Amino acid sequence: MSAPNPTAERDVILKTVGITKRFGAVVALRGIDMELHRGEVLGLVGDNGAGKSTFVKILTGYHPPDSGKIYLEGKEVAFNSVSDARRRGIETVYQDLALIPQLTVAQNLFLNRELTSLGKIGWLSNRKMRRLAREYLQGIKVNVPDIDAEAESLSGGQRQAIAVARATRQNAKILLLDEPLAAMGARESALIVDLVKDLAQNRGMSMIVIDHNYAHLFELCDRVNIIQQGRVAYDRSVNDTSLEDLTELMISEYRRQLLEGQSQLDK
Repeated sequence: MSAPNPTAERDVILKTVGITKRFGAVVALRGIDMELHRGEVLGLVGDNGAGKSTFVKILTGYHPPDSGKIYLEGKEVAFNSVSDARRRGIETVYQDLALIPQLTVAQNLFLNRELTSLGKIGWLSNRKMRRLAREYLQGIKVNVPDIDAEAESLSGGQRQAIAVARATRQNAKILLLDEPLAAMGARESALIVDLVKDLAQNRGMSMIVIDHNYAHLFELCDRVNIIQQGRVAYDRSVNDTSLEDLTELMISEYRRQLLEGQSQLDK
């Protein structure tokens, strides 16, 4: 047996051990063990009802686990709320993006975190927010036609990029992305793929991508976890698996559920 690698252990930014969750008679999670490394993009997939959404809500502070432990940068933590998880550096970009269509790029970037001339009171520092927004977007290589353009005038890829930029601007350590390439064309998808790779490789951002499209995982991710029956049933590098492997695993699980359902009907 090879000796443990302390360097690899230090590189783990998020770790869960034995996370369980029950809703009445329904057991959603049966012991989730997961590791996310610094600068890694982890794909998380699973059929409806497998426990994927519940696990994500626990990571973001929406649900507390019934049992198990969460470690952030090697220290055990317990998230009391979504705001608490955010304060500790975990941000989420949901599929609906939560951008205000009629607000400008700069205004959306500072939404609920506006700068004022006198701290929490006083006049909005619009000029400063516009300057900082422009500098930050340039720094992460996000190009928009105009910092004063309304969000509704942007393409789907540009809006997704603004939502990601807003989440990462506050020094987030871990970013959860919900279907980031949904309903996008090739050019827009390429913009988001490039942004995700730049954030991970050049800025050390750790990300979890939740997606139903397995092909997207091979574009975005370094590693894939499949959740089945409330547990991580598959953990592989994208270089050590294939689209066919993932598809076959999910089909096998679907067949198992059908047989299980039929068995219950026969009783």
